[in-house]
Amino acid sequence: MGKLTFEVTMSLDGFIAGPNPTLEKPLGEGGERLHEWIYGLASFRERHGLDGGETNADSELLEESMARTGATLMGRRMFSGGAGPWEDDANVDGWWGDDPPFRMPVFVLTHHARETVSKQGGTSFTFVTDGIEPALEQARAAAEEKDVAVAGGASVAQQYLKAGLLDELQIHVAPLLLGGGVRLFDDLGTKQVELEGTGAIQSPAVTHLRYRVVK
Repeated sequence: MGKLTFEVTMSLDGFIAGPNPTLEKPLGEGGERLHEWIYGLASFRERHGLDGGETNADSELLEESMARTGATLMGRRMFSGGAGPWEDDANVDGWWGDDPPFRMPVFVLTHHARETVSKQGGTSFTFVTDGIEPALEQARAAAEEKDVAVAGGASVAQQYLKAGLLDELQIHVAPLLLGGGVRLFDDLGTKQVELEGTGAIQSPAVTHLRYRVVK
């Protein structure tokens, strides 16, 4: 069985999205700056159906992460930015169009039931209404021996971390200060989470930090 991982880009002051997110700016004000390191990488561009791009240590790390992942978990807000009944969601089909970049089964945590949606390229979205553990069970079955990745947002990652289910954190620290927005580690309660550093890679655009969650 593979690991349950969470990979995210974070600003130096601890934010994974900027303030005041909208449908036009889902990452909030200035939040798109977090991911500037990734847009020109060959592995990122290939996954998004684009040619070219740079091959370097950042690209190789991203390629390795994608290769070892067999299923993805995410929250409703990451899927569409919405809440409440699906018929009231202005972005009901999600952010990624007909050919999303996941290329694997995706399990969306939500309070509102919906039939599975299948897209091009092997991506499917299954909507799970009975909590984080049943969602993880379904994702593990779909991933087989590969890892399951928690894609976000922060609330979903915090829930898995607090429940003692997360195995690994991969944090890409961008050299910028957002000053506000969504903090990664805002709601972890009083129980201490112990981490062990297992890797660090420095590049001009970002610092990659990997931690094992000590059980």
